[in-house]
Amino acid sequence: MSDVEMNNDEEHEFKKQKTNLQRATNVTFQSHHVSRAKRGQVLGQRGGFRGCTVWLTGLSGAGKTTISFALEEYLVSHGIPAYSLDGDNVRTGLNKNLGFTPEDREENIRRISEVAKLFADGGIVCISAFISPYSKDRENARQLHEESGLQFFECFVNTPLEICEKRDVKGLYKKARAGQIKGFTGIDSAYEPPENPDLTIKTDELSVDECVQMIVQVLEENNVVPSTTVETVRELFVPENRVEAAKREAESLPQLEINKLDLQWTQVLAEGWATPLTGFMREREYLQSQHFGCLLDIHARGVTNQSIPIVLPCQTEDKKRLEGCAAFSLWYNNKPVAILRTPEFYEHRKEERCCRQFGTNNRGHPYVKIIYESGDWLVGGDLEVLERIYWNDGLDKYRLTPTELRTTFRKLDADCVFAFQLRNPVHNGHALLMADTKRRLLERGYERPVLLLHPLGGWVKDDDVPLSVRMEQHRAILDEKVLDPASTVLAIFPSPMMYAGPTEVQWHAKARMSTGANFYIVGRDPAGMPHPDTSKDLYEATHGAKVLTMAPGMTQLEIVPFRVAAYNKRLHKMDFFDPEKKNDFEFISGTKMRTMARAGQNPPDGFMAPKAWKVMVAYYQSLSNTQ
Repeated sequence: MSDVEMNNDEEHEFKKQKTNLQRATNVTFQSHHVSRAKRGQVLGQRGGFRGCTVWLTGLSGAGKTTISFALEEYLVSHGIPAYSLDGDNVRTGLNKNLGFTPEDREENIRRISEVAKLFADGGIVCISAFISPYSKDRENARQLHEESGLQFFECFVNTPLEICEKRDVKGLYKKARAGQIKGFTGIDSAYEPPENPDLTIKTDELSVDECVQMIVQVLEENNVVPSTTVETVRELFVPENRVEAAKREAESLPQLEINKLDLQWTQVLAEGWATPLTGFMREREYLQSQHFGCLLDIHARGVTNQSIPIVLPCQTEDKKRLEGCAAFSLWYNNKPVAILRTPEFYEHRKEERCCRQFGTNNRGHPYVKIIYESGDWLVGGDLEVLERIYWNDGLDKYRLTPTELRTTFRKLDADCVFAFQLRNPVHNGHALLMADTKRRLLERGYERPVLLLHPLGGWVKDDDVPLSVRMEQHRAILDEKVLDPASTVLAIFPSPMMYAGPTEVQWHAKARMSTGANFYIVGRDPAGMPHPDTSKDLYEATHGAKVLTMAPGMTQLEIVPFRVAAYNKRLHKMDFFDPEKKNDFEFISGTKMRTMARAGQNPPDGFMAPKAWKVMVAYYQSLSNTQ
């Protein structure tokens, strides 16, 4: 995107005019009654005064506007009030009476400096994207802020002229080279690059996201934004150069044997899905999760959504044996997996945990049953995982960490990512929703939206379709191009399933934030299941989507509500349900689908891709043969 200060030839004619300025007299500055600190308490979701100006300067086409709008979107999504002032936009309003003479350019920047200062004084991060070619004008803008006790960050968007000319979206460089535009910065009008900017950004070498993170890092270092605003994934792996020493230490420490479910949660923590947790929850974190659904970050004065507890149960005899140890090692299948340091033991109040997390303590609920059969104590502490966890089931290549997924999205040049979690096979109704989401994102101006197709890969209840079958079915969907393989990333989310409804769906959404996802598709009755006694829905089917739109600590993620799809008998395909034409639609339940698959029958044309349906038939018939 180009960000120039000349929109058309008519405006170009303005540069020959000199603005006659009438100086104001008999004015006295009036002090506000509301302090900056007080204004900061009520502005934005994170308390504290954030007011400052980020001044982006560089040639036309350098990428200032693109970075400015991306930074604005990023900060606001993290609860930080921000507003972007763009050169073109300002010249259509406030400065529409100014041309491009040196005097008018000076006045243009003077006015913008004053406006930026007002925004900053109001507690807003003001992002100014202007060519601002003269060092003197930029220095005056800095001085204006600093005299008022406001921080000012000059960011030089240092893009080579030849790159700016190649971008030339509006064709202005071409006109300037042809002599149709006079006084064009970088061609026949000087640009004075900053000698000592607070930050230099090279857009020809970095992605937009990387540019944004560089600026956010500067804001964090200067205490403008909390540390949790900086997009980092907290992995808990031992550094490669310390692995052998850590293994020797683990073998020398007291040991605690863990089960497969514990190992899955260890993987979740190690790969950074539960950032900012540093290990299994201590009692303080556990109580915050149980009572508030969040982790409270005192230093950042913000919240991180964490609706489900990630805890390590242990038996009473293990507590007695390990209590008082500075550290002990976790073992699985006679192999050391991790070291838990500064452990803290606390009571595992199972009934209270289940009632808060699931809304029931009925032991017919599969995860409630697991909790009741686990240890009477919980132990938390800082976790150091020795190595990457592999399951050697042929699917490890799909188990991409949040960091690896971010790298994958950058390689695809994604400008937004929309995530879809599932624990069931994909039918064409799901595909319709995903395709419709992509269409809407394109209409909103995104150019390269990427789908993260992200099946849950941890423990599931016995009657759910196994991961290996689901992955084969998902690959078939991509092979038949029901979803676009070029813009879809198929990966496995390692978390176990808890079947905790709206409480758990927050965890599913929050974990995807660590991948850099911007949008999350939520379905009907997410993380739900039938009541163990009545077989009715344990959770109200629409509550998951409603809760996500209100959940604290997830402002960076936009929720895409699930639209009900059914088989349109008239059109012979899956379609969004229209109540006014309900006779045209047939709802194919999971029970009916399983019955047809066991019998080897084909579903109606357009319900599921044929290759994907064959996978389901083979699976359900294998169950029938086994039984």
